[in-house]
Amino acid sequence: MQLSAAPYEERLTAPRSWWLVSFLVGVSLALILLPFGTLPMLGGLVGGTAAAAVVASSYGSLRIRVVGGSLIAGEAKIPVRALGEAHVLDPEEARAWRTHKADTRAFLLLRAYIPTALRVEVTDPEDPTPYLYLSTREPERLAQAIEAAKASA
Repeated sequence: MQLSAAPYEERLTAPRSWWLVSFLVGVSLALILLPFGTLPMLGGLVGGTAAAAVVASSYGSLRIRVVGGSLIAGEAKIPVRALGEAHVLDPEEARAWRTHKADTRAFLLLRAYIPTALRVEVTDPEDPTPYLYLSTREPERLAQAIEAAKASA
């Protein structure tokens, strides 16, 4: 397996505010269970917080990687030779490409809490997907990693 010249890895973690919301879910469940006593209330606080934290963690566990001549975005694995030009999208352009400019055939890896994105054209004639839309905090670095992987492939 050949590693790309500029390996890239990013985890699309949930924002910090979601962890506060997880705690507030636990507090809410504790308040609901308060009439049943102290022990059920504490169980609700711990259980509700833990359950909400698991949901937040799993939603923010997606990764985007460029390694071994492939772009791996969530469950998708695409060889870089099947990719065309990469377009860095600022927050306004990213919003447009996930709303009114979006193509229903495109592969979208969306995370609403990440304002920037990268749109990469798919050049494989056998693939009906016109482009990949990838929410990323570092679109320039991801584009550079894809270009470096294409050059070394």
